Amino acid sequence: MFKRKVDKGVILAAGDGDRLGPLTLMCPKVVLPVNGVPLIRYPIDALVAAGISDIVIVVGYLGDKVMEELGNGSSFGARLQYVYNCDYRGGNAISLYRAGEWVQGEPIVLCMGDHLIEGKLVERLLDRQTSRETLCIDYSPSEYHQLAEATKVSVNREGCIKDIGKDLVYWDALDTGVFLLTQNFFRALDELVPRLGSEAEISSVIRLFINRGYRFDTCDASGCFWMDVDTEENLNMARM
Repeated sequence: MFKRKVDKGVILAAGDGDRLGPLTLMCPKVVLPVNGVPLIRYPIDALVAAGISDIVIVVGYLGDKVMEELGNGSSFGARLQYVYNCDYRGGNAISLYRAGEWVQGEPIVLCMGDHLIEGKLVERLLDRQTSRETLCIDYSPSEYHQLAEATKVSVNREGCIKDIGKDLVYWDALDTGVFLLTQNFFRALDELVPRLGSEAEISSVIRLFINRGYRFDTCDASGCFWMDVDTEENLNMARM
């Protein structure tokens, strides 16, 4: 168990949202409105509801507009800081790598800036009180989860990740994009990013972590609402 609660959150929001076509030519995907608020407010509000208000947002594409929209977060109970990722067209592990200095070896909850999530999901993760790397997974995907595009997770008998990737043929659950990570994961990240460069993905780091014999736990988030917004179809569904 942690001897202190998790105080920090990281949200990845650097991508250019190219699959949304003209909608993101002048507006970053995470700022697109969903039911009256920017998409990225959902992971921010979920973290704040779970007691995590110190949050760094990794920006890239049109990052100034993200910062202009959110400011310092004081109006919605957060204390926001920003890190810039110039390689925002690369893999998502690069954005997390850029946040490493801010994290300073402390445990963090990681969320994706383009995922709608509810606070209950983060609370369920923190209620486990584990000191190990953990990914929230969903064993019961809903009709709005696009299986062809989703990251799949294979789980062993102990509830740990056995394999992860979008192309898994045999899998048990979907990756919700919400993680608990410690300095052990960042050590693996520090090793892999120089090797793979801008192509490094978080899934690649997880596989390295597992191959080194480290345990990567899962948290059953089935029944909690989450939704990945990648396409205009996803966005329209989120707005319903």
